[in-house]
Amino acid sequence: MRGLRDVPRAVWLLAAGTFVNMTVSVTFAYLFLYLTGPRGLDPGRAGLLAGVGGAGLLAGNLTGGFFGDRFGHRPALLVSAATGGLLLAAVPVLPTPALYAALPLAQYAAGVQRAATSALVAVIVPEGSRRQAYAVMRAAGNGGFTVGPLLGALVATGLSYDWLYVADGLGSVGLAWWTARVVPAAVSPVRVSPVRRETARAGKAAGGAGLWAVLRTRPAVLLLLGAIGVVDVVYRQQYTTFPVFLADHGLDTGVYGALLAVNGAVLLCLELPAALALGRRSPLPVVATGLLLVAAGYAALLAGAGAGAAVVMMTLLTLGELLYKSTATAYVADRAPAHVLGRFQSLYAGASITGVVLAAPLGGALYQAAPDLLWPLCALAAAVAGCAVLAGSRLEGEREDTREVPEWAVEVTGERERPPAAVPGAGRRRNPPL
Repeated sequence: MRGLRDVPRAVWLLAAGTFVNMTVSVTFAYLFLYLTGPRGLDPGRAGLLAGVGGAGLLAGNLTGGFFGDRFGHRPALLVSAATGGLLLAAVPVLPTPALYAALPLAQYAAGVQRAATSALVAVIVPEGSRRQAYAVMRAAGNGGFTVGPLLGALVATGLSYDWLYVADGLGSVGLAWWTARVVPAAVSPVRVSPVRRETARAGKAAGGAGLWAVLRTRPAVLLLLGAIGVVDVVYRQQYTTFPVFLADHGLDTGVYGALLAVNGAVLLCLELPAALALGRRSPLPVVATGLLLVAAGYAALLAGAGAGAAVVMMTLLTLGELLYKSTATAYVADRAPAHVLGRFQSLYAGASITGVVLAAPLGGALYQAAPDLLWPLCALAAAVAGCAVLAGSRLEGEREDTREVPEWAVEVTGERERPPAAVPGAGRRRNPPL
């Protein structure tokens, strides 16, 4: 991997803005507490509202690329960040019924902003340097989230939750202003390797095997996608029912903020080294181990509701996240033929934020109806998902070099989806950040 000096200056400046924005973008972490506290909603209604907002985020991620392709990724980022920021800043003065419209719209804008940011980095950065650029952006986001929850807890307890929304909104508007200053309006797309360009053209002309036809030949990928979808619902209970659970057992918002800060700090320090250290390991067993650690984290809460159990839970959850998130993303990309690579990544992206839509309504309803069952069921679901991925690794036999390759790819490149050595970045796959 090339040095960080290959990352363009505009990306470093965009990462700096992302760090500041993520430092104040903590309203999602305190949303459940805000809705069940100052807004006076019961857990079921709070979960429903949070789930509706999550649906907006999912829709924004899925459609944000269209706006970028149609109007440009920089304008899409500017408009979405400014719009979402203004909506968030207005939350404190809106009546509760209006939140059912404002929060989904704000989340939709956040999803468009996320897609536009990722695409904009790809436009700015030439092939061969994008992995480093995305690593810089992810490190900036994790760094901001390490600081943010602690500051958010201080603001929420010392002032009010309303100020969290004002700060979050101003942060998004500020990011739009900063991006307009540091990213030139006339951003020229970087060059794409001739082999990939011709391969893509040939694939379109030949009409390679359809998405579902390809997936049927890769049952391990289907198992993985299902497992990731299930575990994401479990994983995101840390942002929905978990803080309510802590509050119900006498642990205040400050404890919850500290736990989230520990999560962010560990990710910031260990995620990249872990990915490098495990790079040669078979991917599915690594993913399965991560999912089983998530299961163990929620099982730790069965021992009690004290601070010690909460720390153990968050530690195991973070270690699981370290193992499964980046590894699963890379595995899905590696298993994708060139002509459906984007659609494979879309499937994974959708599975990886399933919990944004389902975690709050399902977890909130269960916690309200049978709170003692929530953590056992979370642990069981994650454990089953981990075992399914292990079964998928045996089903596949971990034969990573036996991917089916469309005939048109062989005809165009003369090789099996591998660019010649003269092409910069040959033989490498670059995976988008989570």
